[in-house]
Amino acid sequence: MDKFKDCVIFLLAKAYQKAHGTFKKRLTGYGLTPIQHLILEVLWDEDGLSARTISERLVLDPATLSGVLERMVSGGWIFKHPDPEDKRTLRICLSDKGVSLKPKLTTERDQANQECLDGLTMEEKVLLKRLLRDVSYTK
Repeated sequence: MDKFKDCVIFLLAKAYQKAHGTFKKRLTGYGLTPIQHLILEVLWDEDGLSARTISERLVLDPATLSGVLERMVSGGWIFKHPDPEDKRTLRICLSDKGVSLKPKLTTERDQANQECLDGLTMEEKVLLKRLLRDVSYTK
């Protein structure tokens, strides 16, 4: 294990596993996965987006997103309707359930974030977030 302690790839993977697992446990009672929660977050910001726009915003493969959206429709989180200006495009909209559970789900997300960052100082939390953004969004 010591040979991995300085490997950035390994450390990021372990951090992802911890964060993902922490959040996944909090969402299980709602019947949601972390990726479904991300889709809700996008729709809470702007409801009625196309699947293509959601895919672009979350940097998700459209085929993967399609299956996730179908499960969210089945779960009653969202619904789809044709775009009035372009019948070939489907708009993804929040259901009443998707809207009404926003406060609870936001609290779950915030608590998962806090749990992942327990033990860090405020400065370390700020630095970690900045570094993760830098690593995630630089080419």
